[in-house]
Parts: sequence; structure tokens; C-alpha cells
Amino acid sequence: MSKAAAIENGPKGIRINMIHPGGIETDMATEGKEVPAFYDSIPLGRIGQPEEVAKAVAFLASEESSYCTGAEITVDGGMTLGTADQ
Repeated sequence: MSKAAAIENGPKGIRINMIHPGGIETDMATEGKEVPAFYDSIPLGRIGQPEEVAKAVAFLASEESSYCTGAEITVDGGMTLGTADQ
């Protein structure tokens, strides 16, 4: 749906991009407890921080990304790649 919206709105000068966050250290992800050990097994070996997602959003909202539309930025520490063998 987002890519179709990017195609449809591009000629109007409207850019539409997507952020795909992985596990981010918030109360929702940790349920107020320690970070789950699962995050040790993803490629970057840790849970993400809210600021890391915010920086990706800030980039897409800025003129630095003026030629980006229909882009997907995954901010997940490599989680979608699979887990690292220990």
C-alpha cells in the first residue's frame, strides 16, 4: 500500500517512505523487565534504542532524503536476516 501511495503521490511532490523497526528498548518490548536474551542472538547482538529509529525518521523527514520515495528502511540490528550462530 505504501509503495502504491508513493507511485500515486510522487508526481504531486509528496514522498512516502517506510520505517520497519525491529525490537526497540521500550516498556512495550521489555514489559518493564530486563531486555530479553533473544536480542543477544541477532547480528548486532543487542536491542535497538528509540533514538536509532528517530534518526532514520529524521533523515526521511529532512531534505537530505529529497530524492527518496517508496524507500524501506529497516532498523532492526539485522533481526530480519536471522540469528547469529553462537
